[in-house]
Amino acid sequence: MITALLRPLVRRLPLRRRIFLLFSGLLAGVWLLLAAGLYAGYRHLGLPAAADGFWIGGVVAGFGIALAVSGIWYLFDEYLAQPLERLAGAMRAQSHPEAGETAAGLDQLRYLGDLVPAARALGGELTRLRGALAASVEQQTTQLAAEKRRLSGLLADVPVGVVLCRSDHQLVFYNAMALDLLNTAAAAPGLARRLTDYLVAGPILHAHARLCAGADPEAASDLLCTSADGSRILAARMRLWAEAGGQGYLLTLRDVTQDLAQHAAREGLVAEMSERLRRPVAALQAMVELPAPDAAALRSEISALTQALADLAAREEACRASAAPLPVLRASDLIEAVTARAGRGVTTEVADLLLRGDGFELVLLLAHLVRRLEGADLRLSLSEEGAGALIRLDWHGAALPIARLEALLAEPLEPSLPELTGRAVLSRHGTEIWPEAGRGTAALVLPLREARRAPQAYAPLSRELVYDFALLEKTALTALADRRWEDLTFVVFDTETTGLRPDQGDAVVQIAALRIVNGRLIAREVFDTLVDPGRRVPASATAVHGISDGMLVGAPAFPEVARRFHRFAEGAVLVAHHAPFDMAFLRQVEPALGLRFDHPILDTVLLSAVVFGPGADHSLDALSHRLGITIPEEERHTALGDTRATAEVLLRLIPALQAKGIETFGGFLAEARRHGRLQKDLNG
Repeated sequence: MITALLRPLVRRLPLRRRIFLLFSGLLAGVWLLLAAGLYAGYRHLGLPAAADGFWIGGVVAGFGIALAVSGIWYLFDEYLAQPLERLAGAMRAQSHPEAGETAAGLDQLRYLGDLVPAARALGGELTRLRGALAASVEQQTTQLAAEKRRLSGLLADVPVGVVLCRSDHQLVFYNAMALDLLNTAAAAPGLARRLTDYLVAGPILHAHARLCAGADPEAASDLLCTSADGSRILAARMRLWAEAGGQGYLLTLRDVTQDLAQHAAREGLVAEMSERLRRPVAALQAMVELPAPDAAALRSEISALTQALADLAAREEACRASAAPLPVLRASDLIEAVTARAGRGVTTEVADLLLRGDGFELVLLLAHLVRRLEGADLRLSLSEEGAGALIRLDWHGAALPIARLEALLAEPLEPSLPELTGRAVLSRHGTEIWPEAGRGTAALVLPLREARRAPQAYAPLSRELVYDFALLEKTALTALADRRWEDLTFVVFDTETTGLRPDQGDAVVQIAALRIVNGRLIAREVFDTLVDPGRRVPASATAVHGISDGMLVGAPAFPEVARRFHRFAEGAVLVAHHAPFDMAFLRQVEPALGLRFDHPILDTVLLSAVVFGPGADHSLDALSHRLGITIPEEERHTALGDTRATAEVLLRLIPALQAKGIETFGGFLAEARRHGRLQKDLNG
């Protein structure tokens, strides 16, 4: 009965504690037997005079036995129990496909005899089978990977933002354009975050409710929404997307902020034009009806009317020029296309510029003029002029009369497009063209409003798609303690500091973080910034992390950075190596921020202790070596480099925890609290 009651309790104890209890029980049993034997002998002999020596001999023998049993227990623990615990941890880690070779760790367990070669052989066979499986799968996945790359490339270049959300508005997919549209000063979008954190919720919720209430699964809803910080107005189209347990939606986004502002400007211009013209026109009408109008007053009203018309015409032209954003084109491409279309010899000279203009229309206009000009030695040049560019057509011969130029501008530039005239092209670009004359030479001059020097090398554009469609299958979240590892979102972070004592004035100089969603490291979602510590960085600290005072000039202060980091880590479990150290710096700024870092916290030191046993080396370097993680030398002791290493450690230790039967966050906390002497648990 007692054995049945004790068996479940003993099974929950670690191996080393069970062995300790075994030897403790052995020692207690020997003492009881020794005491019983001495007592029986004493009663049998019945010699009171020999009792003292009899009991002294028994006590000495008892302590000798205790010393012998303790020594045997120590040797058993040192050379069998601890190595067995480490071997179990190493085998669990090796069972993970990305854990790498752990032979170095197994070589330290030489006292286990044939168990180590057997474990190594088992690991080698597992590696061989894994390689064979990978080879057989690789051929089938190559084509799928190529198709995925093509599809990703096509979707990345779609000129609108595309996001896919669950029914609870969590992001499952977004492309590069959506990243740009949703990005705000407060936070960038991320998987498993709510879209309503970046867009005002009302229009999104109403459109989703309308579609869900409708009977047509193919229906779409057009809506206008505003970014959370009010800086952008977006035109959107929503369509439902089926998911497990609800109806998510696909949302396309287009920035119409400028379009609406231009529309408002034009409406305001029309209203102002009406107001400014009404009074002079009414005054002129009244004066004309007088038998003897006042000439001075008449001239004054005519001058005011003329000035108003000129002013309003200029503003209307500026509005028209900016009404539709013009694409960017290279000056050399424009001039080459003009000479090819003109069909006559033209000398060219082109500056290396990027122009803002409609290439098709400009080519048609310039080629039309080149064909119709009658001068000799025609020369076409394009040069920089202030914030814009200047196009010149020079020739030897007579200047082009204004009337002739106007006639050319009134002609259709393309027979199939009778409405596309030179005057229409100039109006669309908000510019004019005029003739100039010199001694035996003439020219046409056409300015363009916007131009800039072409860069020597273009910065790479972000074309990455960020997605995890498995999030669509996730069900409603349970209590934190009951959540499985794959249901948790992790933010792994690390800090570099001026020293090791936050309570004595040391401060953060760099902080970096990465997000892990649904068991996958999201490479695109990174937080990394230098921090102004408000004090000099000691040379001893610079020698460790390489950050000097000069590198921190202009860096933001830690309270500002901590607020942004709090937003980045919202709803996630914070993960760090030696978490109490990093959390101490964050906790220091909580009063200044008016918020708390009350996130659940996971320490990879405790993870390692649970997997490999408390006697193993739990440093980040030792863990990286044990798990086959390579930290580039240039990234070691940088916040982002150590964060990447810690994230990889986390991803490789979680399968080892699952193999040990620890499937939930709460299960891990219960196990980790037994290792409190290694590291303090920060979860209350």
